[in-house]
Amino acid sequence: MSATPFPPSTLPSLPAVVTRLRAAGCVFAEDEARLLVAAAGSPAALAEMVNRRAAGLPLEHVIGWAEFYGLRIAVDAGVFVPRRRTEFLVRQAAALIHQTPAGRPAVVVDLCCGSGALGAALLATAPGPVELYASDIDPAAVACARRNVAVGGTVLEGDLFDALPDDLRSRIDILLANVPYVPTEEVGLLPSEAREHEPLVALDGGADGLDVLRRVTAEAARWLAPGGHLLFETSERQAPGAVATVRGDGLAPRVVTSEEWDATVVVAQLRGARLGSVAFAPDPRRR
Repeated sequence: MSATPFPPSTLPSLPAVVTRLRAAGCVFAEDEARLLVAAAGSPAALAEMVNRRAAGLPLEHVIGWAEFYGLRIAVDAGVFVPRRRTEFLVRQAAALIHQTPAGRPAVVVDLCCGSGALGAALLATAPGPVELYASDIDPAAVACARRNVAVGGTVLEGDLFDALPDDLRSRIDILLANVPYVPTEEVGLLPSEAREHEPLVALDGGADGLDVLRRVTAEAARWLAPGGHLLFETSERQAPGAVATVRGDGLAPRVVTSEEWDATVVVAQLRGARLGSVAFAPDPRRR
């Protein structure tokens, strides 16, 4: 994106902001202009915000928040911006919460939580009480998530399960793992807003995009409660490999898709008896 910047002394009108954003290549210039005008506290601030957006920064980083699941989620600079398609993943998780045994809250963990959007959405809309833990390896994301789940959730810093307290083993009802799944060679093909302004650790999923997922599924059975679910987003192309990975680690997967949201979600359940710290699902080929 490039265009002649507004001088700080100029008060941009709404039409002028729209024109500036269009010239910079913003597809939804009218909508973005209204958000920028509403967020600016002064003419100088508006000029600066418009210039930053026109220079290619994600709109959410410029205004400081993203709309997700009907909520306003704080998103600091350098933090992964929650995608609207991921609302489909939250919907699948919310539908499972009612299966939690009566008399206790659903234990929910949001690994790779980023801004904490998924956990915040479940806290706000779950049909019953939720005991929420969220974790991320990125300190900036952790600081942001703590603002978004300040009431009702615990946010921890660390690498996947290493961040969680041991007493969560075998207790997790819903394990959300919105792990990075872009193959390394395809990161460079992402829109510049993502590859230049979001952390690589939140995007790069390794050679085939499934490296971080494999680490999650290898440990998931030790942390899930009997009957608990692991949910994660993937691409349609990667879904068969993701399903094989999940099944190989003792979980029973199913794939749920949405054309409306352009989303593919794998929902995997821990079934069968637990021997020691590892769960074994019954062989579906046996009758």
